[in-house]
Amino acid sequence: MSDNEGEQAGPKSTFTTYMSEGDQLFQKGEYVKAIECFSTALSLQPDDKSCLVARSRCYVKLGDAESALKDAETSLKDNKNYFKGLYQKAEALYTMGDFEFALVYYHRGHKLRPELQEFRLGIQKAQEAIENSVGTPSSVKLENKGDLSFFYNGVRPKDLNHSHKKESKKHGQKKSKYEKAAKQLLGELYSDREFLDKLLQDEDLIKGKIGTGERVQDLIVGCISYLDTRTAFWQQQKPIYARQRDRTLVQQRWSRVQHKPPSDPTRYVLASLEDIDKALSAGDAESGLKKARELMKAVKEWSEQALPNKREVLGNLHSCIGNALMDLGNMDKALHHHEKDLELAKKGDLMDSKSRALDNIGRVYARIGKFQQAIEVWEEKVPLACGGLEKAWLFHEIGRCYLELKRYGEARDYGSRSLTAADDITDEKWQLNASVLMAQAELKQGNYKASVLHFERALDRAKLLQDDSASEAIQKALREARHRVTQ
Repeated sequence: MSDNEGEQAGPKSTFTTYMSEGDQLFQKGEYVKAIECFSTALSLQPDDKSCLVARSRCYVKLGDAESALKDAETSLKDNKNYFKGLYQKAEALYTMGDFEFALVYYHRGHKLRPELQEFRLGIQKAQEAIENSVGTPSSVKLENKGDLSFFYNGVRPKDLNHSHKKESKKHGQKKSKYEKAAKQLLGELYSDREFLDKLLQDEDLIKGKIGTGERVQDLIVGCISYLDTRTAFWQQQKPIYARQRDRTLVQQRWSRVQHKPPSDPTRYVLASLEDIDKALSAGDAESGLKKARELMKAVKEWSEQALPNKREVLGNLHSCIGNALMDLGNMDKALHHHEKDLELAKKGDLMDSKSRALDNIGRVYARIGKFQQAIEVWEEKVPLACGGLEKAWLFHEIGRCYLELKRYGEARDYGSRSLTAADDITDEKWQLNASVLMAQAELKQGNYKASVLHFERALDRAKLLQDDSASEAIQKALREARHRVTQ
């Protein structure tokens, strides 16, 4: 801001600069300052959806749920299916304590982007919050925790409960081949599918409407239709393995150990690690940090005999603590824990753990602006990278660091490597990111025609992904690059 009283006309920098500064402040936990940056950016581009969502996230962190909800709804004004806006609206409603309505929007987002874990975790935490705040009478316990159980406000109508018992008996006698296949393919979602069927039997319920005006019947039928579509797809493709959640490296290594008693420390550790992972994935860094520290204290007291792979568990916990501290903006302590993870990985010759630690150390350095250190760490990780997705991300991040250091040739080269990896797995998101990186590097080097070609490819990908914010930003950059060509 200017110190001259006469110069109060407005912002002195670009939209992108304010957005970048706001993102950095958010990562540091300086939410009030981040809001100021995002607000200034919005004064330049008032309808930018990404910026509205970013400011909404800050308001949620500060507990100002009403402002968060307002920004989220504004981001959805022109596109009701903007998944980031849907998620942020759900988060704002959850923060306000409107768990039922939050659950509706988590569901809508999950229907649009089923591959995103955030929506599924949102559904789970909203369900738990509803059950905790309302409670379920002991006489009508819900064995199937359906995603729409909130419509009952904790009291299931007697006629539906009676119908539910009849249906359960009927299904217990004979299941069709389709139902058996659906149960296998849908996994944890099958109970939702059963529960939704039973909801449709309550005539009074399905005639009602929720707060947004949408008919309950339409919402239920839409959810059932979605699940049936997914069942058909999974039957054709048979990717049952894809329904299973990714397990930690520790779980993979211990899968050989069977028939463990419930009191076994190994089982306790695995369950605790999963709880920590859920907390961190849901954005609850403080809870994840607390649980990880408590588990680490217990693990340190156990012997190697009582707990196999103790060193690996400790490394995993250092990683969890480091990631939580990163989310909370404490970069120095985060770096310390990720370095501890790396030290344990090297001592135990654990290549997967080493790759993870190098990944996280590089992220810390990049966030605090130490781009050369980030490059050195990430380049050490390159030989350990597995799979096209990890390579596309890693090469892109190294290229971004080179771009920040004004080493545009290296930035372009790593952008090209990222694009090749993304092309190999046909990942449109990373094709977009890599193309933008290459376009920016070419533009900085004065290779305007090459820059135009890469921006055009990036624009095609953004339109394919229906990413309106990216499309707008790329179109502006593309106009500048084309202007340079004609000069």
